[in-house]
Amino acid sequence: MRLEIDRERLRGDIEANAAFGAVEGEGRGRTNLTGSEANREAREHLVSRMEEAGLEVRIDAVGNVVGHWTPESASSAREPIASGSHLDSVPEGGIFDGPLGVYAALESVRAMQEAGLSPDRPIAVVSFTEEEGQRFAPGLLGSSVAVGERSVEEALALVDGEGRSLVDALEAIGFRGEGRLDASGWEAFVELHVEQHDRLETMGIPVGVVSAITGITHCAVSIEGEANHAGATPMGDRTDALCAAGEFVLDVERAANETVAADSESAVGTVGSLEVRPNATNVVPGGVDLSIDVRDVEYDSMDAIVGRAERSLARIERERGVETTLDRGFDLEPTPMSPRLREAARASGEEAGITTMELHSGAAHDAMHVARVTETGMLFAPSLDGVSHSPREWTDWEDCARATRVLGGTLARLAGATP
Repeated sequence: MRLEIDRERLRGDIEANAAFGAVEGEGRGRTNLTGSEANREAREHLVSRMEEAGLEVRIDAVGNVVGHWTPESASSAREPIASGSHLDSVPEGGIFDGPLGVYAALESVRAMQEAGLSPDRPIAVVSFTEEEGQRFAPGLLGSSVAVGERSVEEALALVDGEGRSLVDALEAIGFRGEGRLDASGWEAFVELHVEQHDRLETMGIPVGVVSAITGITHCAVSIEGEANHAGATPMGDRTDALCAAGEFVLDVERAANETVAADSESAVGTVGSLEVRPNATNVVPGGVDLSIDVRDVEYDSMDAIVGRAERSLARIERERGVETTLDRGFDLEPTPMSPRLREAARASGEEAGITTMELHSGAAHDAMHVARVTETGMLFAPSLDGVSHSPREWTDWEDCARATRVLGGTLARLAGATP
């Protein structure tokens, strides 16, 4: 059941999508924020391409787009096999992050049609709303509604930095539909995405089969010292919140490195944001607010790093006289991918003569939400130098085609397609 992917047709779809919100400069960048004019154009183009392929297109109340292919061989009463990703981007993001997964799913359907395959289940091609979370935070918005973690009403009430609601933005571009896409009604879901890392490129492997999607913990930390005159306050009389924060940042780095060495090589810990108060050159810093991002595919190692961070703050309080707080406000456990779908992907790669390897995802994806309500799998295509969320993001067109071939074969297997 070897599917022939039309590489140039797939490339044409991704190139066309890249034009919506294209940014000038080095590389190939685009800014496609949910509810923008560029987003309207991208959505309209996708709908037209779905309809050209004979898919029945529906749009739900939060703008999720789904196209169903139900050939004569498939019963509409059977749960569909779904695949897709997202069309929105970060500001000045790359052209493959998201759109590759959407158009690879559509190309998989077209390849099955042209091969004369007869699946016994419908196949759904999906584009989720606001995966990146750049305008209507947080990210993975459309998939969170599709799995029932967030209500339609709650999502539509979200506002951007200018106070405009999601419902108004979707209505303005004509993509506020009706009802709610229900991912629990899918038999399975498979997402193809660019890797956003250099492991596949380094190993010379064209397709990755994702074993698990990382868990993510965000902690908000506050360190309170005493603001005072930088010239008149002796060094021994200072309660410098920024110096205390500097120790803490290094403790977090040390905790992550030691966790990698002893327990889990995929663990990471990052302090990526600091706000210093009053942030003046001639004032001893009186307070610092900072954030920690901890990720791993092993939840115990995430807990261990957060525990080390809490003990660091306790020590710094004793030794430096500051007051501290830590709030673990966001905590998402690692998401394993379905063993059955991973095996289907490996078998599809073997059948197509394409080498695959298992690896984990260090970034969040819609698949981690969908995995809570149905069997879910994920594939990666190589990223040049591991760069993503940048105009320098690049995946070779042949790699796009290879990954799509494996995706198409996986969907065909899951849908019970026969010649």
